[in-house]
Amino acid sequence: MIYILKLFIRAALWIFCADVNVNNKSLLKTKGPLLIIANHPNSFLDAIIIGAQYKRRIHFLARGDIFTKKHHRFLLGLLNMIPVYRQREGKQFLHLNEYAFNKATELLEKEEAVLIFIEGVCINKNEIQPFKKGTSRIIERIQAKKTNPKIHIAAIAYNNFRGIGKKVNISLVNFINIPIIITAKDRVLFNQKVATILNENILIPTTETKIIKTPLYYLHLFSFYPILLIVNKKTKGTVFYDSILFALLFFTYPIFLCLIFILLNLIGLSLPIIFCILVAIPIISKQGIE
Repeated sequence: MIYILKLFIRAALWIFCADVNVNNKSLLKTKGPLLIIANHPNSFLDAIIIGAQYKRRIHFLARGDIFTKKHHRFLLGLLNMIPVYRQREGKQFLHLNEYAFNKATELLEKEEAVLIFIEGVCINKNEIQPFKKGTSRIIERIQAKKTNPKIHIAAIAYNNFRGIGKKVNISLVNFINIPIIITAKDRVLFNQKVATILNENILIPTTETKIIKTPLYYLHLFSFYPILLIVNKKTKGTVFYDSILFALLFFTYPIFLCLIFILLNLIGLSLPIIFCILVAIPIISKQGIE
């Protein structure tokens, strides 16, 4: 199910983003235990975009406050997400981080891939923020178990943090000469090396998004304007605008196409013509975003 979902997510990202450029694409085929360390400028959209690029299953460490409801935990578990709690979520949850670190270590021992955001916080900026301790702790644990996963540094940057048509750069770096982590000094050295790599590889897209206002643009705008209003209201003052917008469009765009299908069928067009129109709508709409 994960692989089928990834295909749909890739298709949705193709529509949602004007361009996703990945450097060192050969690393996306990496096999064996893999830890992906990334910066975190755009909430859950970072995990969606980075995870969709790899040719394998990716497990994500995600902020724990979204796991508070049972149905959320179930759905997020299906997406291979592992909760990590911060002090702001409440000290009563911090002991659960032991599970997250152990789970990540266990997955790496099983030669799985794990993605972690080393900053542990998102503020909608391409500049990196101070690092949390979780990443170095996982490295320390996995090294103690004599497992040496490959480590990728994924530097992701956006030309904007609000709305469709964004341009995204992802620079992947194969992290070599990984320091052995035993002491607090070793953790500091590890974080310094990661920070250097991230700062050197965060490549902010320099061109702005341009949307050509064709008839298809207004057709989409008429259908999705209520969604935009909802997202604006629900995410005001938060960093989740893009993430919530992408999620809602991911689930509602098929409904939009179904309504177009019903309309075209009612006016008597043949099924082959309707099918061609439905395929053409997202493709032509994509051409209107530069």
